[in-house]
Amino acid sequence: MKFGIFYEHQLPRPWTEGSELRLFQEALDQVEFADRLGIDYAWEVEHHFLDEYSHSSAPEVFLAACSQRTSRIRLGHGIMLMLPGYNHPARCAERIATLDLVSNGRVEFGTGESASKAELEGFNISWTSETKREMWREATEQVANMLVMDPYPGFDGSYFSMPCRNVVPKPVQKPHPPLWLACSNRATIHEAARAGVGALTFAFVDQGDAKKWVDEYYDIIRTECVPIGHAVNANVAMVTGFSCHEDPEEAKRRGMDGFRFFGYALGHHYGFGEHKPGRTDIWQNFESVRDAIPEEGRSRGIGTPEDLRAHLQGFADAGVDQVVFIQQGGKNRHEHICESLELFAAEVMPGFKEGEAEREREKQEELAPFIEEAFARKSFMAPLADDEIPVVGAYGRDIAEREGVGRQARGGSFRGRP
Repeated sequence: MKFGIFYEHQLPRPWTEGSELRLFQEALDQVEFADRLGIDYAWEVEHHFLDEYSHSSAPEVFLAACSQRTSRIRLGHGIMLMLPGYNHPARCAERIATLDLVSNGRVEFGTGESASKAELEGFNISWTSETKREMWREATEQVANMLVMDPYPGFDGSYFSMPCRNVVPKPVQKPHPPLWLACSNRATIHEAARAGVGALTFAFVDQGDAKKWVDEYYDIIRTECVPIGHAVNANVAMVTGFSCHEDPEEAKRRGMDGFRFFGYALGHHYGFGEHKPGRTDIWQNFESVRDAIPEEGRSRGIGTPEDLRAHLQGFADAGVDQVVFIQQGGKNRHEHICESLELFAAEVMPGFKEGEAEREREKQEELAPFIEEAFARKSFMAPLADDEIPVVGAYGRDIAEREGVGRQARGGSFRGRP
């Protein structure tokens, strides 16, 4: 099994001068440290306007900075918002390809929709549950085409349109970086499998449910998959809380409030909250109900190395491919995060790394014929023949030609212009 770390860039109030600077610089240090420890992935979310819960509105910038301080850790958008109201598909393709180039081919392309009122209405995105998924599908499929096709033939869709253009640069990874979909429930995991993309599962489930979800995901990969991209990324990742210390009570003291605030702030912005932008104090509200929030530390990745080993073994037995740690939550301290990662890497991770390469090889061999069948079901966008590629004239040429036509109509001449 593989392991990742996950960043929302949470910043509970009260804010002081330099708080955001310290938050980002410490996160960069943590990713660099995780790279040295052998952690496999660093995931960075994209959110907008979600005070305290997530100050990560430009993940491509943070991940690019990480790329220059690391050498092997995979750098994941967890996720990029794909609705065209957030990000035009061509800009998504350009940023993903550029990040893949500056990171020397280490990008994981996580995709998603978002479900918060603050974000969707902040960008004037009109949606229903059905159209939101259709927007994701249309944009994600076309971004994959843009990353591969030379030139991109153009598209006239339901939610965005653009003419033929050659979208450059192209990524290092061929045909494109691995695709993922953010999944918060069983239905979305099924959607990920049908699209042939990894399930980046942001739902806290026990090991029994994890096995059902994993089994259903791989059954669909084998029987119903029609790839949305040009490669299939058959993987299931699941998140868990994280705080590791030899003393179980100290592990709870260091990590429990951060994990509980993560859930509370998520609920505030997505479920039960009323928010006055820039003024509502979510941390203060959290503190007023903290004692009523149940502690689930041992079952959520908070405890001793032995506790974590048992917790993670349940995921491994369920067939989960990657476990992603929510280690930066609430007011969790930088030094405690690093100490937890170091202890985990020394005492827990080696047991799960042993045999991982062989497990992955066997999985890919077993899935290969099913993936071949999946691509046989896919309808690919037709490329343009050379004589079908439209010519795009420069504005200067257009102006000159219009002026020239006007002069000739008045008996003038048109010389010296392109």
